[in-house]
Amino acid sequence: MSSTSYQDNKMKSAFTVAFASAFVIVFTVGCSTKNYVRSQTTPIIQQTNELDTKTAADHRAIQDTDERAKTGIAGAQSAADTADQHALAAGQSADAANKSAQEAYNRVDSLSGVVANLDNYKQLSDVSVTFGFDKYVLTAADKAQLDDMAAKLSTTRGYILALTGGTDSVGDAAYNYQLSQRRADAVANYLQVKYNIPPHKFYLIGIGKDQQVASDSTAAGRAQNRRVEIKLMSNMSDQPATASNAGPTGQ
Repeated sequence: MSSTSYQDNKMKSAFTVAFASAFVIVFTVGCSTKNYVRSQTTPIIQQTNELDTKTAADHRAIQDTDERAKTGIAGAQSAADTADQHALAAGQSADAANKSAQEAYNRVDSLSGVVANLDNYKQLSDVSVTFGFDKYVLTAADKAQLDDMAAKLSTTRGYILALTGGTDSVGDAAYNYQLSQRRADAVANYLQVKYNIPPHKFYLIGIGKDQQVASDSTAAGRAQNRRVEIKLMSNMSDQPATASNAGPTGQ
């Protein structure tokens, strides 16, 4: 073999070895790179999947909580609406009953109109309750006086109750007339409800500031004029009269 052919063969062998080595290196590096990438990305993928799963679970939990909340709110609103309707109906019934009771009272312009023949009635007792300025609510002391008077009714025959409501001179005459009626109504309502006195037994007279029992030039006098006088009267001649009770002055 010539020296030239020998050199060519040697060079081919060297090139073949070099190419094979490079291929091995590239293959090895490629595999290593894939393994490295896989080792790094697998935990990230797992974490991402876990996060997606948790997010979905949280979303379902939020939706479930929201639905329960909406259901609870709707139920509470329905119950509240029902309660409001019942309260409104009860209030309307009470107002209607109160209106009917007040309309059943005998209302007159003066004490002489209480009965056709006042001479047939004898006053057995009287009591006076007083009110604060522009008030028509009974105090505990007022109710105590009315209770004392009502205790006599069970043994009194043929009686009527003449209620005269009055005011002081402060304010408009028309307003004071209405206020005096409200004060008389307050007394009649209390006695009717607590002692079951029939409405026809009451004769209500609202005189406003027309008939005052004291001078309005002093606070004490005005307090006495803010009053309701209750006269217990009977058409039975054998009924004994009792002492009058003027009651305390208003505050």
